[in-house]
Amino acid sequence: MSPRPARTSPPPDHPLLFLQGFLKRPKEVASIIPSSRFLMRRIVRFADVAGARSIVELGPGTGGSTRTLLRAMRPDAKLLAIEIVPQFVSLIRATVHDPRLQVHEGSAMEISEALGARALDRPDLVLSGIPFSTIPREVGLAILERVSQVLAPGGRFVAYQARDRVEVLGRKVFGKPRVQLELLNVPPMRVYRWDQPVATRP
Repeated sequence: MSPRPARTSPPPDHPLLFLQGFLKRPKEVASIIPSSRFLMRRIVRFADVAGARSIVELGPGTGGSTRTLLRAMRPDAKLLAIEIVPQFVSLIRATVHDPRLQVHEGSAMEISEALGARALDRPDLVLSGIPFSTIPREVGLAILERVSQVLAPGGRFVAYQARDRVEVLGRKVFGKPRVQLELLNVPPMRVYRWDQPVATRP
């Protein structure tokens, strides 16, 4: 039988927990409210979630985006969610029960170690909700370089952001992105996509 995400709901204090996480770590939490369903639908299509076998989500927050990814994923795909806020990690583990999901508590800088510790394949999709505009530029650039190192040939890196710093940094690592805009979100979000070149034989 194909694995299916459990039909669980976040606890009643879910919005409050998101706000608390933002207030405690404003540089690492992108917004005071979760992403809208319109934004997540756009991301699912633009990132081609259904076509990915191995996915890494950086900064899943309280898990709303994680649930959306699991619903859109193929039955044999795997998802590794990397979250630095302990309260968010606890919430995801308590409310999202799906055999395809693994959760790593830590920094996005640990993406290679997190994959290796779980013997997961190189991802063909890395999705990021990390607010690159509020973290130090050198940290943001280092995260993108690590993503590039682990991303499978032909894979894609997708980031959704309110500001354009990730585009500036991403050009240094991946080149020019494709961009879409989602206005039905607070705040409006740009969705960036970079495609890793397919390895060619010499």
